[in-house]
Amino acid sequence: MKTAVFSSKRYDREFLERVNEATGAGHTLAFFDTRLNPDTASLACGHDAVCCFVNDRLDRAVLERLAGEGIRLAALRSAGFNHVDLAAARDLGITIARVPAYSPESVAEHTAALILALNRKIHRAYLRVREGNFALDGLLGFNLSGKTVGVIGTGKIGICAARIMRGFGCAILACDPQPSEELDEIGGCYVDLPDLLEQADIVTLHCPLTPETHHLIDAEAIDRMKPDAMLINTSRGAVVDTKALIEGLKGRSLGSVGLDVYEEEGDLFFENLSDTMIQDDVFARLLTFPNVLVTGHQAFFTREAMEAIATTTIRNISSFEETGAALHEVSVEKLA
Repeated sequence: MKTAVFSSKRYDREFLERVNEATGAGHTLAFFDTRLNPDTASLACGHDAVCCFVNDRLDRAVLERLAGEGIRLAALRSAGFNHVDLAAARDLGITIARVPAYSPESVAEHTAALILALNRKIHRAYLRVREGNFALDGLLGFNLSGKTVGVIGTGKIGICAARIMRGFGCAILACDPQPSEELDEIGGCYVDLPDLLEQADIVTLHCPLTPETHHLIDAEAIDRMKPDAMLINTSRGAVVDTKALIEGLKGRSLGSVGLDVYEEEGDLFFENLSDTMIQDDVFARLLTFPNVLVTGHQAFFTREAMEAIATTTIRNISSFEETGAALHEVSVEKLA
């Protein structure tokens, strides 16, 4: 199929082309580094499908333009699909496919990296040593062994994160409307969200962004947390109310925060903005806190994950071309 690949970086092209060739799929892939939005949708002209990432817009206006260009498939290079108007896709006859799982270990391991770096102040120590400052003042951490980790969302990534933290000797509490039997196997237990927030020394988020989880961590949730608690978010930015988070940090009601996602990241992440002024005042304020560590949505970014994402994406396109149905479709009906 002729497929327009939006938001494509060098690494996207490398992995997609490699899998396309290795599997003999034979798709014609056109790569565009621009994001998909109403102004760029015309680039899909002459193609049968589009391939999109997390910051591409797939609202009704964009989908209408894609349908007008003859697009029948939107293959997402992500597990999340909160940026897609599924009802509009159904009305316009556009199939939406996703990558439901690629490498849960990649995100879980990055979660552990954020926890370790924040706890032992690795990011601050690195800069000090480069300047010849070997003083330990301000770098005091704590033992992870014996601490309680609260895991919100126990899908594949959440369970992987729980296993890793259990390996450090942590007690595991979890919250999820759909409990996993695997949590029992590693010695964790489910509790209500208020209890988890009140008891956990570290709270890590691994839930999808839905209307129910939007701003799940708000001012009330932060008030429930221990004053020296650590909050980690490697799920979706809008699960956390960033303004409430900043107020919590200012009021010293949080010990530290590690973020790999941000609710307004669309204008920031995946781009090199080092030569420009960041216009997002909320994000800029976040960066002023010494107990905040931010990475640019890189938790998924491992060789294994990129290989899996490319493989599933190509398979989705091939299946749709051969049968009219993608392997991993997501729709209003399937979510009902």
